[in-house]
Amino acid sequence: MPIEDFDIRLQTVTSGFDGRTFWAQARAGAVAGTGGSAPLVVLTAQPALRSGSDVFFELHEWHSRDYGHSWVGPIDHKATLGRRQEDDETIIGICDMTPAWHATSGKLLATGHTVRYRDDRHPFNNRRREPAYSVYNAINHSWAPWRTVELPDWPSFHNAGAGSGQRFDLEDGTVLLPVYFREPSEDWHAVYSTTVLRCAFDGESLRYLGHGNELRVDQPRGLCEPSITRFGGRFYMTLRNDVRGYVARSDDGLVYGEPLPWRWDDGSEIGNYNTQQHWVSGGKKLYLVYTRRGLNNDHVFRHRAPLMIAEVDPDRLVLRRATEREVVPNRGARLGNFAICQLSPTESWVVVSEWMQPVGCETYGSDNTIWTARLLWH
Repeated sequence: MPIEDFDIRLQTVTSGFDGRTFWAQARAGAVAGTGGSAPLVVLTAQPALRSGSDVFFELHEWHSRDYGHSWVGPIDHKATLGRRQEDDETIIGICDMTPAWHATSGKLLATGHTVRYRDDRHPFNNRRREPAYSVYNAINHSWAPWRTVELPDWPSFHNAGAGSGQRFDLEDGTVLLPVYFREPSEDWHAVYSTTVLRCAFDGESLRYLGHGNELRVDQPRGLCEPSITRFGGRFYMTLRNDVRGYVARSDDGLVYGEPLPWRWDDGSEIGNYNTQQHWVSGGKKLYLVYTRRGLNNDHVFRHRAPLMIAEVDPDRLVLRRATEREVVPNRGARLGNFAICQLSPTESWVVVSEWMQPVGCETYGSDNTIWTARLLWH
């Protein structure tokens, strides 16, 4: 067996389920501490309607100054991170938000995208979507009213979102924000493409400057929910697809090579499909966190539990199978919507909430727990 590079410490933020709504999209960012103090960890999540499909309400916040041993929250941010009336019939809100520290500005910046409803339903496929963002004030624990990134008025960007992705901030403050997008279409299964936006951020406004090449595969719904990272001087992108997960590599973070299916080091596919994967690095190694088939999990929707982690071979773009470990256990509820939070060079977190759909997942023990899995690097 390989030598383990980290310990996993599983902690609970909150738990409990009322049968109607559940906490979804739990993700966290860390505000850097000063003078040797612990970072302020800010965790966001939003209620989702169990009887609906991706029907989300305003974001709430929890925060901790002791590495998650105790939490303040939930704090309702309906005034700034809630829904808005767009017209007589349509409500617009935000979802899939991921907070992450922007070192150059010294601000916690959350990015995601917009979502539109009529009577708490997705009434039309040919709807607009825009990258959305908000900035956190760590002094009074408030969020600025959410805004959207203005993109070129092109048909291809009619439906463009940055939901559930990991961005990467360059040393000069430039934000590399991965997005997926498609032209207007009435077909729910229309193919998405992926690119990386190059954006400027001044601590208040996120502004589009340009974007990289466009990646696409002709498989159901294309490439969605991209996440990027930099490791060893090169950039890596992991991508969701309905059939299988993909990975691509870049020298500059904007122009990526051909997407390749995620495989083990023996050449077989890992079994991830139709859900997210995200990056985490520590101990001078790169890792991927993901879900997959083949883990006694056929009872879980799209095999989205447990959450697993394995070391990446950055040259071959494969996972080293012997390094695979469980991060968050399978209790019947899906765990595919999760995020990574880097607290320090020696500590990373995997943050996730138990997604209480479909009805019956609770019979396996799930209760909408929000988990933080602390990876403590040796």
